Amino acid sequence: MSEEFRQAAEAAKDPTSYGLVTYAWVMVLSAWGGLVRFIRKVKAGDMSWKQAALTLAGEITTSAFAGVMTFYACEANHAPQLMTAVLVGVAGHMGGRALEPLEAIYRRWIGPKDKD
Repeated sequence: MSEEFRQAAEAAKDPTSYGLVTYAWVMVLSAWGGLVRFIRKVKAGDMSWKQAALTLAGEITTSAFAGVMTFYACEANHAPQLMTAVLVGVAGHMGGRALEPLEAIYRRWIGPKDKD
């Protein structure tokens, strides 16, 4: 691929260039992964059903956010679509734990600020 085509393809990949269907499948897949983890935690006795009802929205929101961030990371690295789907689902299942590696990448990318 020529450099011009590569630059055009990269320019087309911004958060507003993806359709609603793409965002819908990313959100559903990652939220589904979060729901699976949540149900497993309740069944394992890690929390009561009453506690579960109070934390469900937060768990799903965290899972969806982790899934969207993973989707962006996969897109930036040109991951195949099926691998992206797998990683989005797993990130949703991991929830906040999936954000820790992304946070480490962010810190490496930004780097420490000099105190001059």
